Amino acid sequence: PEELKIPEDVKLEVSKSESVTQREFSNLDDVIASTDVLYVTRIQKERFEDQSIYEAVKNSFIVDCKTLEKAKSKCSVMHPLPRVNEIAVEVDSDPRAAYFRQMENGLYVRMALIGLTLDVL
Repeated sequence: PEELKIPEDVKLEVSKSESVTQREFSNLDDVIASTDVLYVTRIQKERFEDQSIYEAVKNSFIVDCKTLEKAKSKCSVMHPLPRVNEIAVEVDSDPRAAYFRQMENGLYVRMALIGLTLDVL
């Protein structure tokens, strides 16, 4: 949906880097088979001034086991958590679901940073 596209000013800024290639897709099926890492985020309700637009787009991209049937066997599915409904609970048991490991590793990194900041490490 148009409301979920990357803003033009962001695309312009990224285009200044010679080491980054941008490609924009509106259908996950068009790219899932070639994706190494699928980073999923929730559609943030609080960013919409008009809640009817949020309601219209909130289920635009949902990853479920059917979606992952088309993905590489080594594709990692990441998410910053918490999720709403953008990743079906059934995906949690798929070995490609990395978001709980991602969350645990983030915990240890934050612990180390706090320890370094407090000069206890």
